[in-house]
Amino acid sequence: MKIRAPAKINLRLRVVGKRKDGYHLIDTIVVPVSLYDEIEITKKRTHGAGEMNSKHLEVTCDHPLVPGGEKNLAYQAASTLLKHKEIRESVHIHISKRIPVGAGLGGGSSDAAAVLVGLNRLLGLDYSLKKLEKIALSLGADVPFFIKGVPARARGIGERLTPISGFSPLWLVIAYPGFPVSTAWVYGNLRLKLTKSRVNTSIISLLRSPDKIKRLLVNDLETVATGRYPEIGLLKEKLIRTGAAGALMSGSGSSVFGVFDSRRRAEQALRRLRKQEGVETFLVQALTQRNVKEAH
Repeated sequence: MKIRAPAKINLRLRVVGKRKDGYHLIDTIVVPVSLYDEIEITKKRTHGAGEMNSKHLEVTCDHPLVPGGEKNLAYQAASTLLKHKEIRESVHIHISKRIPVGAGLGGGSSDAAAVLVGLNRLLGLDYSLKKLEKIALSLGADVPFFIKGVPARARGIGERLTPISGFSPLWLVIAYPGFPVSTAWVYGNLRLKLTKSRVNTSIISLLRSPDKIKRLLVNDLETVATGRYPEIGLLKEKLIRTGAAGALMSGSGSSVFGVFDSRRRAEQALRRLRKQEGVETFLVQALTQRNVKEAH
């Protein structure tokens, strides 16, 4: 079985509080986009029954910065899902990476969610989506979003999801500057005054066109990241100069995306940005239906 796991962008990210355990409370608009990792899951029947363990489960990845084995979030997802099941198959999971690592695009979390969805289907485990989301939350606050993979407003530490519908598909260009940024470092160095998000019923109306969407484009983590990595800010400026209606750093960085009012304008910007050495660029579309799905 092959599963496609989409990347995401954050059209808006406000930090609105901090819990006693150190986790930051956020209010963010998360949208999946048509940039995918591919997860291949294979099974082989073995003799005897038993719980899933390291002999029965193997995870590999073709990217040098992504660990295999137990340190991989996809491994943890599979292990957690299967822990209380009697498994008669060995499972091998291979991740073909296209989503840049440490880019604020949610690649690792999306891979983990795809593994949960894929194994549930492949092995006939009959977990509901609600149960899968609960398991996903034990792996990370942003993993549950990718179980359904639809645009949503995420609050709390990112686990309180409210689906958003009714906005037109968007064309975007994502630019990755060639280096990862640590999410823990960004949040650890956040010194902004905590804000209250005023985006409520106006979300739908602002999502109807790129010109209106640019009013949503705020990321409280951007100042921290660009302070250490000015290349992020320069990419944002270049996207604006190439015709983007608005541009923003996604998540905790390092990727930046530009919103365009047509595919033609996005393609023109892509060609210009591809001339910049060391920068990876992707032409993508915002996705509005469930996108953790089987690849054909």
